[in-house]
Amino acid sequence: MLTSFPRHRGSAPRRRPRTTRALTGTVCLLALAGTALGAAPAPAADAADPPAPVSWRADLSRTGADDVNVRYDAGALRVRDGSVSPASLGRDRGYASAVLDSHHVDRPVNRVAVDVDATVPDEASVEVEVRGRAADGTWTEWRRAAAGAPAQLPRDVVDVQARLTLWNAKGEPTAAVRAVTLTADDTGTTPAEPAPTTRAAAFSARVHATREGLVGHTTANGHVIQANDHFVALPSRRALSPNGSGQYSVQVCGPARCETAPVWDVGPWNTHDDHWNPSSEREQWKDLPQGLPQAQAAYEDGYNGGRDEFGRQVANPAGIDLADGTFYNVGLDDNGWVTVTYLWTEGGGDTTSFPTWGTDVSVRQQATTASTRVASLPGPTTVRVRCQVHGQLVNHDGYSNDAWSYLPDYGGYVSNIFIDVADAWLPGVPTC
Repeated sequence: MLTSFPRHRGSAPRRRPRTTRALTGTVCLLALAGTALGAAPAPAADAADPPAPVSWRADLSRTGADDVNVRYDAGALRVRDGSVSPASLGRDRGYASAVLDSHHVDRPVNRVAVDVDATVPDEASVEVEVRGRAADGTWTEWRRAAAGAPAQLPRDVVDVQARLTLWNAKGEPTAAVRAVTLTADDTGTTPAEPAPTTRAAAFSARVHATREGLVGHTTANGHVIQANDHFVALPSRRALSPNGSGQYSVQVCGPARCETAPVWDVGPWNTHDDHWNPSSEREQWKDLPQGLPQAQAAYEDGYNGGRDEFGRQVANPAGIDLADGTFYNVGLDDNGWVTVTYLWTEGGGDTTSFPTWGTDVSVRQQATTASTRVASLPGPTTVRVRCQVHGQLVNHDGYSNDAWSYLPDYGGYVSNIFIDVADAWLPGVPTC
């Protein structure tokens, strides 16, 4: 198995062989007829009939490192500590998040319905989101599955994952989620996003940034904030990365320099304001233009009476929070305007596509082999490169290289040794 060690590129590169609420009771977000778990196989369909939906029941007992403040006991998931809430929101409600195991489906799908069996006391809530992974390994954003409305994914996927978010009032009983059943199918319509190798590059916007601070507090993905930390908060859970992961990352450009940082918290102000998406795809505030945060519109123009989604008077136009290390590194000494590129999206900026070689090639959170592995390239493929950096120098088999490329579709860096071109420093690709 190959690991991601860089190799030196000379005038003739060394080539390697390629491998050829609800109130107390049951919450039913959606129940589709004929998809009961364990039902007998349906008779063979005519060739013209669409394939039958596929259903599976999630294993709620397998809590793991990506979960936040959740416990499983007496056959149900619950909030573990009612005093824990995402740092940037400043709310006093108990919060928990459970990222369920992904499930592989045997054919491409782009719509997922969720049926939840839960007891939800007054003041508590349960929110379910799903996302999908395409055949090339790239994830979609998270999409909410609401009552009577399946989550519509922007492209065909072969793996489906669900995430549960539980809220309860401070000191009040938690919701208890006993079962989650997912049903996936293909709408037969053209996906909103074309294939990753042909779609445009990432969307960028100029937004107002505030310093998050809050050292010692916990983010929405369970990270305990450290002094001089490097991450950002965005006002929507659609692009929240698991703790330690850069699956959803942004490039923040300030007065001094640019930095690529993962999205590890939710805020400021709102929690459903994915302002980087086209207006028609935004979860809320669909009458606002792409790139305009709701808080900015409320602060500058009195939009929504000058209030956020919780009814609070908006005191600044912030559309992003920066952890202290990121805040000062990009050159801010007070809250101010920055250019943000949402590296998992499409619609602005430039990327360049390159072929890769090798099997099980690591994609790392940072440009070092000691950094967290956020994804892998199973075999030779084509990747979109946003920018490149000089990172860790690693010697391997008599060759060396310190160049690493940022892959926005994977939220991490790959050593340039596995970019199958002759140059150690990729031609025409800017520095991150």
